[in-house]
Amino acid sequence: MVGGSLLQKVLLMGKSGAGKTSMRSIIFANYLARDTMRLGATIDVEHSHVRFLGNLVLNLWDCGGQEAFMENYFESQRDHIFRNVQVLIYVFDIESRELSKDIEYYASCLHAVKQNSKSAQIFCLVHKMDLIPDEQREQVFQNKKSELQAIAEPLELQVQCFKTSIWDETLYRAWSQMVYSLIPNRDSLQSQLDRLCAVCHADEVVLFERATFLVISNAVRTSHGDVHRHEKVSNIIKQFKLSCSKTQAQFATMQVRNARYSAFIEGFTSTTYAMVIVSDPTIQPATTLINIEASRAHFEALIAQLL
Repeated sequence: MVGGSLLQKVLLMGKSGAGKTSMRSIIFANYLARDTMRLGATIDVEHSHVRFLGNLVLNLWDCGGQEAFMENYFESQRDHIFRNVQVLIYVFDIESRELSKDIEYYASCLHAVKQNSKSAQIFCLVHKMDLIPDEQREQVFQNKKSELQAIAEPLELQVQCFKTSIWDETLYRAWSQMVYSLIPNRDSLQSQLDRLCAVCHADEVVLFERATFLVISNAVRTSHGDVHRHEKVSNIIKQFKLSCSKTQAQFATMQVRNARYSAFIEGFTSTTYAMVIVSDPTIQPATTLINIEASRAHFEALIAQLL
């Protein structure tokens, strides 16, 4: 805890050119994917503090991946870099021409984390998957996932893998799940969101973090076939918010209604937006909005308690 905020150290590592800084800029600095082309290589370690849900602060260490820097991390800076880490995110360029060096650095990271931060959570992002033909992506990803988890197994480390690209919703999905893992007492938030979903007679309620629009939690009463729907909404709304800001307008609320459902995206608490989906035609939109309004104060206090 620093100044009443919960500080969580996050290491972002991988070889130079893997896409670490690009994804960080898209998620936390409101870059468009095409704008990341102008970003240069990270020199040594770039530190940034990213406030999430008000009192959760991500102490993000974006570690340059040039060979000289990587060797330095494991030798002279080993304790400094790998001590007190809550999350290690290792990014692999799926089309890297130095696979053996990539694997060597990854294994070194695992050993350093095991030695200095035994309770750290470890995520691997198999990145730039848009460069792989559609019909081959899943097999290529599964092969890489098996390889990475096999390296971690002798160290008794659990590694969660995601396939990602800056050009689609997979990046939001991965970062949503990684950041969600840092929220303490998240089961309490989930149970309260389940109650709100039931009270609204909603098909689904989704909670988004206000600044990044990453998914924090969701409650589902009616299943949906598109597993990437939350991340697609994140991407769409975030781009819409950016468009609003360019005209000096503030995004506040959005409603979509058609013959199949009504969707409400509302500023919910000081740190969140809520999306409520209702397909029952007997539920009046005004009723849904009243339920959202009535639950705001409760969730504001709940989120403050969690952190």
